Amino acid sequence: MDRRSIIKNAGIAGVLAAGAAPAVHAQATLRWRCASSFPKSLDTLFGVCDVFAKKVGELSGGKFTISTHAAGELMPAFGVLDGVSNGTIEMANTASYYFFGKDPTYALDCAVPFGLNSRQMTAWMYEGNGLKLFREHFGKVGIVNFPMGNTGVQMGGWFRKEIKGLDDLKGLKFRCGGFAGKVLERLGVVPQNIPGGEIYQALEKGTIDAAEWVGPYDDLKLGLNKVAQNYYYPGFWEVGPQLSLYVNQKAYEGLSSEYKSIVECAAAFAHTDMQAKYDARNMPALKTLLGQGAKLQRFPKEILSAAFKSATDIYAELSDTNPAWKKIYADYAAFRRDGNLWFSLAEASMDDFMQAQKL
Repeated sequence: MDRRSIIKNAGIAGVLAAGAAPAVHAQATLRWRCASSFPKSLDTLFGVCDVFAKKVGELSGGKFTISTHAAGELMPAFGVLDGVSNGTIEMANTASYYFFGKDPTYALDCAVPFGLNSRQMTAWMYEGNGLKLFREHFGKVGIVNFPMGNTGVQMGGWFRKEIKGLDDLKGLKFRCGGFAGKVLERLGVVPQNIPGGEIYQALEKGTIDAAEWVGPYDDLKLGLNKVAQNYYYPGFWEVGPQLSLYVNQKAYEGLSSEYKSIVECAAAFAHTDMQAKYDARNMPALKTLLGQGAKLQRFPKEILSAAFKSATDIYAELSDTNPAWKKIYADYAAFRRDGNLWFSLAEASMDDFMQAQKL
């Protein structure tokens, strides 16, 4: 290349650097905080915040940094919705069903008993009306929401005594998250809503008789098998529990279009990353738990049937009394109906065959 070409190309490069380079490089430097509802010891649940924050930093060239904070550092585990709503923090990651006491409708953003599985939930949010409906719902409290994490179907939990039928649920003090307590309460269970970091102590001291959390990987970390041996499945109240990123609406609206896109893309990346980690880590953890003496058992069918009826009754009652619930649940239920029809033809039939093979 001759000297004239070098000068010419250098001039073009200078113009590109000055005016045509990606606009993100011209953005202001920002530092936000993201609070989690989970302790750092649960590296997958809390870790989704770190995955998100790292990706935001990478996509912004280091100009948009987010510090992540475990439950209790900036606010209590269940204080994050109010914290983001009132602008105390810019963002948070949590399970929306924790806030069903404020409005049961929040549970539909995470999981309700016998609800959508993880793939159906993602499809409803991104391709159905889920995200649109919840943007309207969260907009009432000044929050912009994004899907950010899913554990896949969870386990039914750890029980001190065997559960052989409905009679064994009477008076059972059971730690369960979110909306599940309302359904199980009608079966005689005494639900306890306890943060993840406090479950072991409550089960060890006998404050509760049983507890569910997520699944083998996290349960092993929490050591729940050391204080209760009977491990039940499936967690019919957590079929596809989605975690969400909450962003303060005013703060979000103050972002440039580039930074808004970065938040959206990083949340979607973290959403997929969490599901992959649980799918990869649960089976090795389950083998370890079984090796340590856990007794794996399936819930009796009469319990599943009674719980399904209880859930269906509650959903109908809420539709009669709560306009927000009625609006969102109608769309959710229709998507569940069609989704299960499709999965019964494709996924379930293929899974049924493959799981019967000697692999």
